[in-house]
Amino acid sequence: MKTPRTLAALSLCGLATACALNPPSPTLQAPETPGQLDRHAQYFSDSVEFFHDNGGVTWNRSAMLANTQKHVCGHFRRELVPGSLRVYPIKDYGAIATGVHRFCKFKSGACEGAAEFVIVWHQEQGRWQITRVLSFGRRAV
Repeated sequence: MKTPRTLAALSLCGLATACALNPPSPTLQAPETPGQLDRHAQYFSDSVEFFHDNGGVTWNRSAMLANTQKHVCGHFRRELVPGSLRVYPIKDYGAIATGVHRFCKFKSGACEGAAEFVIVWHQEQGRWQITRVLSFGRRAV
């Protein structure tokens, strides 16, 4: 079973590295090799539901990854706001991770926005997968 710390790191990785699968860390890097988005897909259930305050809802992994490729990859990275991440176990299901991340542009390095996130993790047969994501409350920082 993954520890809360590992799950927290994976939560950040799961939401924020859709185009950069490196070891989970508070600062996520740009994609460096082809295929990182495909490897990232393993974190998400086939039936993941992704609720985005500006982008609407996607109802499966394929649509969510296509949106990530189009709108995120190569444009910006997300950084976890220190001290904001909380992970709560859910009996007989998995865990919920919540926090705040800021958006930093690759070209300028400027971190100009932030948003809240909620990630629902399901643990089944020793494997953790993201089943729902909420990303909301975007604002300038």
